[in-house]
Amino acid sequence: MVRTVITPTQTDIHLSIPENYIGKKVEITLFALDELMEKHPQKTLEDFLGLLPEDEYLQLKEYTQQARKEWNRNF
Repeated sequence: MVRTVITPTQTDIHLSIPENYIGKKVEITLFALDELMEKHPQKTLEDFLGLLPEDEYLQLKEYTQQARKEWNRNF
């Protein structure tokens, strides 16, 4: 996977495709980061309190905490 963030200085961007992507379907997405943040404000699990039964909420919270530990361990 190739992912990068740039600040364009003109309306054209040249894109080089890695050789191992030739012949494969690829997705190219363009959006302004500030627009993305405006449309999707950061939410926490507490924002969803009451939408799930308590046992499912606790399972989701435990799963999220474990995933964060694994993520932090890898970086």
